[in-house]
Amino acid sequence: MLIPSKYPTNGWWAPYAAPPGKGTAAGPFPYESSLDGYGIRFGIGQDRQFDGTSVKVPTQLDWRASFSEHSGDFDDHKATAFDTQTVTIQYFQGNSSMKAYLVPGSPYMTFQYKSATPLLTTLNGGIKSLNGKALSGGNTVRHRGTKFTVIDTKGTTYLVYSDRSITLTAKAENNNKGTISADGKFSGILRMVMLRDPKHQKLLDAHSKVYPISLSQDYSISGDSGTVTFKWKTKGTGDLLMLTWPHHRKVLQSPKSPDTTSLNYLTLKGWMYPTLGNTWRLTYKLTSITWNAPRDVDPSCKESVVNGLKYEVNQLDPSKAPAPNEFYYWGGTLAAKSRLALIADHVGSKDLIDPVIKYLKASFDDWFSATNKALPAYETAWGGVINKEGATNTWVDFGNGYFNDHHFHYGYFLHIAAVIAKYDPGWLAQHREYVTFFARDIINPSSDDPFFPITRCLDWFAGHSWASGIANGAGSRDQESVGEAVNGYYGAMLWATVALDQKHANFARLLLAIEQQAAKTYWHLYPSAGKDDPVNPYPEAKFRDLITVGNVMDWQTGAWLFWGAEKVQIAAIQILPVTPVNEVMYDTEWVSNVFAYTMPELANASYADSWKSVIYAAYSNAKPQESAAWSANLSDWGSGNTYTNELYFISTRPNPNGQPICGSLPQNPYGDFKIQATSGKYIVCAANGGELSASSNSSNRASVFSSAYVPNAGTLQLSSNKQYVTADQSGTYSLSAARAIADTWERFTIRQKIGERQGVYSIKAASNGKYVRVSSDGTLINDGAVESDATGFRFIKA
Repeated sequence: MLIPSKYPTNGWWAPYAAPPGKGTAAGPFPYESSLDGYGIRFGIGQDRQFDGTSVKVPTQLDWRASFSEHSGDFDDHKATAFDTQTVTIQYFQGNSSMKAYLVPGSPYMTFQYKSATPLLTTLNGGIKSLNGKALSGGNTVRHRGTKFTVIDTKGTTYLVYSDRSITLTAKAENNNKGTISADGKFSGILRMVMLRDPKHQKLLDAHSKVYPISLSQDYSISGDSGTVTFKWKTKGTGDLLMLTWPHHRKVLQSPKSPDTTSLNYLTLKGWMYPTLGNTWRLTYKLTSITWNAPRDVDPSCKESVVNGLKYEVNQLDPSKAPAPNEFYYWGGTLAAKSRLALIADHVGSKDLIDPVIKYLKASFDDWFSATNKALPAYETAWGGVINKEGATNTWVDFGNGYFNDHHFHYGYFLHIAAVIAKYDPGWLAQHREYVTFFARDIINPSSDDPFFPITRCLDWFAGHSWASGIANGAGSRDQESVGEAVNGYYGAMLWATVALDQKHANFARLLLAIEQQAAKTYWHLYPSAGKDDPVNPYPEAKFRDLITVGNVMDWQTGAWLFWGAEKVQIAAIQILPVTPVNEVMYDTEWVSNVFAYTMPELANASYADSWKSVIYAAYSNAKPQESAAWSANLSDWGSGNTYTNELYFISTRPNPNGQPICGSLPQNPYGDFKIQATSGKYIVCAANGGELSASSNSSNRASVFSSAYVPNAGTLQLSSNKQYVTADQSGTYSLSAARAIADTWERFTIRQKIGERQGVYSIKAASNGKYVRVSSDGTLINDGAVESDATGFRFIKA
């Protein structure tokens, strides 16, 4: 059974627990709430807005539930119980108390009073009427019964239900404040519910007598199917009335759901619709993909994949392996390198596995040193592994010390460890317990573990993870990179597969499936979706036209990022890292839309190849041949991807038309050459500083260059002095043969120039993605924005 122990750092009610304890909590939906010294403040935002980039539902707090005897001392409240979704908050004063059963998905707010005088205070205007009787400033209306209708001066209606007869007096103090109080101490249940539409009253009346107080949660796995069971413990009589979100409706088995017009609330995640019953069964299709793609490399791509693999593995020098000084960037970079070992295994290049493992171990082993800058530590208050340096500084490692981004960070960490362990059983035996701490941090399935909460990042009712932790009072929660959230559970699944047991591996598979379904529901936007489709969370057509969400937050969802505004960035961060398991998430409709939507930036050399690479990879799930052709023009794959991984993924896609995926991909001319501009001038290297210019009419005076392979590109080395040609990143200085070692600035993509005769090439510098042209003084400059700006060059065998 899933019953938690440690506080859930990303639970909806974390703002109640994170200092100062007064932050606004996104829940229990459809409500938002907060705590103050007197009681619980709550309401439902009704002003859903679209500003051209984001959908927003600003917080609206309508009422505070309290009791007259309470002093207002904030210390006089506590959480008396919680589980994976619900929390019970008690306010107390002497023998008087009020318990609030806060349950996501319940349309009612439920309060249990014990020898206390209920006091309800408006927070969004005054009181206009009670049970149809109007109030004005200073007036009161008194009514006895078990059901009450109160309308505030902003026009918002709430129903109040009591499980026994009670006398309530409404007082309109002014247009901005009103109170409803009982005529004496009361022991019983009060329930409040926003009445959005008078037609909803019939269903709300019918189910007002049964209320949930807690939840037991479980899961089961059968083959490639996983079922999550929510079972609410209830009191009272009748069928429990709950509300579903779009992601629930996709997987809810045998729902007993009234008509959607009988009750509905439009929230940030779309319409919440009613369903009856205290047990839900949500069934997800689980992936069977583990280490590698479920298909072999297309024969047309095999040679290119192997050549790239050999090149990139040969670049790995264990003596230069990076020492980790933080989790995130180190993890993304090393995880990309770890994929090389798995690809080598798949394509039969077994001799290339060990060099990768040695490199990974040389870097990873620094984590076991007490002198390492990024020293993991166990945080005792909330329960988790953190970067010790960040324990008191939210700016260290993206707030890791405050539980931000743990599934991002530890997914990469676990992926690397899993690959090492797969090929080095001795290393696994030595470090299994240490690494498993990180798995427990993000995929702990059991309350039997006293040190970690259950699934720290995953919000079971919201149906996805949150990246933000407890900094800034734990609100507002957000998650930008759903791709890295998925990778968190993928890395954990690989570690569980090699180091733990099938039960943990299956649990990680389930979390993976839940997160991928959320990606396709809340991060992927589909213009084709119907406005009233019950599984479409975004009725706004113009929002869906933006194709991809950048950030899902508690109160807004938008096509933007905290750190970047480019379309390729917004899309790519939802795709990366490119791993075999993500073919499930890269559905053909969405990746085709992303490719078309980002095309203006994909075709522009000033946008980084690193972002383009993951978009091309994802697009290959729809059009592998086209993706391979576009990918062949990349010169940089970023720190979290590699040429080999890119082409491996593309070449293992479903290929229904049976045509070669890679075909005859373009490549640089390799060998020894003299280079001639189409003006007829030959390229000559100056003696002082190696500046290149198109300045000789005679081939006898032309310099000779050796063109050598690097993935998708090549290097140019001056034969006379063995110096590599380099191109400045700014594009303001001329090319020169002045580098003893070739790195990114010494790489060039040389391709047949569009519109020119066969054998005339354009040259694109990897340093800035700009094209090389001959300037007015004859020097070679890499400042051409598009290929038409480039000078054409002939490569003549020397």
